[in-house]
Amino acid sequence: MGINFSNFLSSKSKNKRMLEFQDLNHIDGVSISTLSANLYNNKRDDLVMFYFRDGANHASVYTQSKIISENIKWNLNQKSKKIYSLLVNTRNANCFTGKRGYRSLEKIAETISGMLSEKQKIDEDFPKKIKPKEIIFGCTGTIGEIFPEDKIKDKIPELVEKIKYTQNKYIWMKAALGIMTTDTQPKLAMEECLIGNSEIKLFGIAKGSGMIQPNMATTLGYIFTDADISNEILKKLLKKNISTTFNAITCDGDTSTNDMVSIFATGKVKHSKINNINDQRIRAFEEALNKVLLNLAKRVVADGEGASKFITINIMNCKTESDARKIAFSIANSPLVKTAITGGDPNWGRIIMALGKADVSINFEKLSIKFGNINIVQNGKINPNYNEDEASEYMKNDNIEINIDIFSGSKNFTTYTMDLTKKYIDINSDYRS
Repeated sequence: MGINFSNFLSSKSKNKRMLEFQDLNHIDGVSISTLSANLYNNKRDDLVMFYFRDGANHASVYTQSKIISENIKWNLNQKSKKIYSLLVNTRNANCFTGKRGYRSLEKIAETISGMLSEKQKIDEDFPKKIKPKEIIFGCTGTIGEIFPEDKIKDKIPELVEKIKYTQNKYIWMKAALGIMTTDTQPKLAMEECLIGNSEIKLFGIAKGSGMIQPNMATTLGYIFTDADISNEILKKLLKKNISTTFNAITCDGDTSTNDMVSIFATGKVKHSKINNINDQRIRAFEEALNKVLLNLAKRVVADGEGASKFITINIMNCKTESDARKIAFSIANSPLVKTAITGGDPNWGRIIMALGKADVSINFEKLSIKFGNINIVQNGKINPNYNEDEASEYMKNDNIEINIDIFSGSKNFTTYTMDLTKKYIDINSDYRS
């Protein structure tokens, strides 16, 4: 199975640290197949199928945009306890396509369920009849174009034929490459943990580069684990840990119509039964899940469209976490802040501007602002020892950290973003070409 590395190798990102990929290997109960349906009118992979031969418990969080894609509507309508397949296509968002787009998914689901049911008869001792409602979809790409039903449906037999029951790092890389749109890098992460004495794996892939500010999650993110955890607990864990990971990033302040983050648990590792989210035996699992989500979320920001710098904004000691979040995103989404950072200008006055428009009560007499460890504002006034040449030198770094202490409470929030470059405009003024 050849790997299409063209997008991967052409990366011009300065964030080289994000090119260090973990070697995802085999995880029981997950099978993968990728190929080109010629959705881009070239041979790059644009269809990825995940097949759970014994089914998988699952949970998802979706965009809170008032306009949602047809695949999100489809997924929300499926109430099956187990999912047997996830199909992801690129190039077409299947959004603003109406009944025709939804009906396309119905037809494709019928084809997938039929083909996988036949595969069950061939491969399984006790074959299952897989139903269309046990299939879900991820779609990403251009909004408003007719969904390429025939191109996708015609490739389902080949996708099913190419299913690999044993994975390795190349297959996972191929899957991560296959779901990319304007991304320049595939995004993969993994963690291992224990539930009791049982070793558990968590693997994740994601895509996302533009149209990114979360309102539940953002972009497409898929997590796979061999743990045996119920849908209800998966849902609670995912919603809880989205807040400080995928819900803590922004590239350009825009929320997609297609955002989804899903977790699938194959139950292949036998461990003590987990009855509720407060069970101490899943603390390590939750920590591992958070690490995978945060790793992927940071990779999305680092690969933001045209990004040259990765920016961390720490807001400390607010009255509420909501206040801290408002301040963080007010700064992170400011074009003036982002362009100053692009130019290496330590223009802290733009931070002051963004603080003021956040509509949050701030104790300006105690306010502290730092770029990295450089103390710029102290006790609500410019630090008499502030050296702008030192700050300008700091701004040359690929990683910029802004630390702001509000001194009105004890709640904190951290957001991650990117700078705004001419390349972002180039990409988005020519997106559909």
